[in-house]
Amino acid sequence: MSGLVALAATDLLAVDFFAADSLAPLLVADAFTGVFDWFLTAVVGGAFSWLAGVTGLDFLGYPYMQRAYLSVLCIGVVGPLVGSFLVYRDLSMVGDTLAHTAFAGVALALFLDATLGLAVPPLLGALVVAVVAALVVQALIEYTDARSDAALAMVLTGGFALGSVLISLTGGGISVGINQYLFGSLATVSRADVGLLVSMGLVVVGSVAVAYRPLVYVTFDETAARASRLHVRAVNTLLSILTAFVVVSAMRIMGVILVAALLVIPVVTASRLGRSFKQSLLYGVLAGELAGVAGVTVAYLYGLAAGGSIVLVALAGFVAVAAGHRLS
Repeated sequence: MSGLVALAATDLLAVDFFAADSLAPLLVADAFTGVFDWFLTAVVGGAFSWLAGVTGLDFLGYPYMQRAYLSVLCIGVVGPLVGSFLVYRDLSMVGDTLAHTAFAGVALALFLDATLGLAVPPLLGALVVAVVAALVVQALIEYTDARSDAALAMVLTGGFALGSVLISLTGGGISVGINQYLFGSLATVSRADVGLLVSMGLVVVGSVAVAYRPLVYVTFDETAARASRLHVRAVNTLLSILTAFVVVSAMRIMGVILVAALLVIPVVTASRLGRSFKQSLLYGVLAGELAGVAGVTVAYLYGLAAGGSIVLVALAGFVAVAAGHRLS
């Protein structure tokens, strides 16, 4: 009898252990959500409300505008940070390619929801497909005779073609939901979107900080990096995945069509100002921040598309810097 009691007690302890073990990730997620909600409401909301009172710009106190500004502040950092390694390797079109394949991921998620009832978050679908596309591009370049521009063109057109086919299979039923991802929107940026963007931003910044030296080495002399036994393929894979993270995180506000602009334009602008790669990185982030904040402000004041406004402001900054550099 005592043996049965002991066995039962052991089973109960095992059940409690596994229950606690399975609840741990949920508790961590809840804790992170609580901290982020506090940060978004108390810190970000408080700061913008104070700015609204000081400047008299009431829209700075609107929660959806605060989320939009926080989003572009994050994008303004991670876009030029990753884009610098792409532009200096003549891979500026990587961002555009992954953005169009991310569109296919959004279409796939909406298609699964509409046809099979599988509630896949569109941004998750976009992230998975964009990462796979990044790895496919790298494989095409390494294992076939395809040139990098040809590999990018094939994956870009293939991703967009897949997205359009999935839309047509539903009779256009998911086209309404996908428009906000194509062109971006200020009003549809939710707390969850901002949380995902901040999380991805921290991952990108942390990864670049840790792998900065190998990334720079491969960027400026890949042949020497291989000769020094540096794992070039791993560095290239990391850069591809980071690019996918940036593209997906910026989709909701920039839109698929224009998301690659903040990977390229601020970097090209900064290249006219920086005397070293580190200076160019800093100037690129500054140019991205100014373009993002000014673009969102113009978009709200004049009822324009946020992504288009940000890109036009970034282009205006490049023209101003190029003209000043020419005249000096």
